[in-house]
Amino acid sequence: MIPVHAAPPLNVAKPAIPLQMRLTLLCLAALTIMSGATVAPSLPALEAHFVQHEDIALLSRLILSLPALMIALFAPLAGFVSDRYGRRRLLLLAVTVYALAGISALLQESLAGLLASRILLGIAVAGTMTSVTALVGDYFNPDQRRTYMSQQGAFISLGGVIFLVAGGLLADIHWRAPFVIYAAALLLIPAVIRYLPEPERNKIERSSDHSSDEQPDWMGFALLLAAALLNSLVFFLIPTQLPFLLKEIGVDAPSLAGIAIAASNLMGALASLVFYPLARNHLGKSGVFVLGFAVMACGMGLIAEADSFNAIMIATAIYGCGMGTLIPHIFASGLESATPNIRGRISGALAASVFIGQFLSPLISQPWIERFGLASSFSAASTVLLFLATLALLLHWLKAKPSSEIILQ
Repeated sequence: MIPVHAAPPLNVAKPAIPLQMRLTLLCLAALTIMSGATVAPSLPALEAHFVQHEDIALLSRLILSLPALMIALFAPLAGFVSDRYGRRRLLLLAVTVYALAGISALLQESLAGLLASRILLGIAVAGTMTSVTALVGDYFNPDQRRTYMSQQGAFISLGGVIFLVAGGLLADIHWRAPFVIYAAALLLIPAVIRYLPEPERNKIERSSDHSSDEQPDWMGFALLLAAALLNSLVFFLIPTQLPFLLKEIGVDAPSLAGIAIAASNLMGALASLVFYPLARNHLGKSGVFVLGFAVMACGMGLIAEADSFNAIMIATAIYGCGMGTLIPHIFASGLESATPNIRGRISGALAASVFIGQFLSPLISQPWIERFGLASSFSAASTVLLFLATLALLLHWLKAKPSSEIILQ
């Protein structure tokens, strides 16, 4: 039997992206990590302020998890709106709501009002994240996207460190003070208006790297969504459970927990800028998944076995290398699989998968920890990542195998 090969995708060159446009997109992408990292250090003081409320321990943690749930719920809708009514219109509305919802916490006197503002913030992040990801697909060709995604991964990782530190310093002044940082989003509105034009749909479709009658690879995209969800579920163990594991092995200083988490972010930034482009060029699309999941599995396994702060630092750094290689690749691969007319919905589905994983992570890990212990949760995460690496290796092997050989078998 003679194998039939699909026609190669169109890859029409696009002009170089202006620096102002690239920086605006990077700053907008950083709003996602700002939504949680900024207020995390103020949670203990916030809990003490509302101590008279029943279930305050749970409700205070919803300050962080509610935006993730809202992103998971509203990102697909934001993707539809982006495809139907335009990227920039949604983006301007989302950034405005983001800033107003963020700083409104300064005026909230009730815990219910504070939680409501976090719900609005999550909806705004869904619109921002989906619009920005879709615009990256519209503006850039595949090579430009991969370069940009490596820069975005580094930008977000470094942003996480900066926002955590800034939030901690402001939280020392007052628990409400970190919410001032959200006002910075208003500074991006003029940049969006000036540097991010609404893409013209007919031009996008003519210059697309997909042929006009090409159908999306829905099966491949479903696997990508599952990988994004599982990866996010495992990743969220680092900020939510690592401080408790450190305390269990005798490291009780919160500052050291922050340093250990920052090590993961800093190595993630380095990996996004350096390792991801190298891996993509030398290993191919599926090979990057194998490498990323395998390195992350190694890091998680070492965290489970660590008995000192130095060992934790080495383990989180290794995990960060895998994370920084994999995260930009997931989004770049999702955009490569999307035709222009569904790019917003594809971006929304990716965002939803990531944040569903974040929201489910403590719900799944906490019962496991109560039954088997903290170290066991990191061992289980390592096993999940190793399974994903093995699955990616199998798919990589099938893709590399000659088509005729697969058919004859």
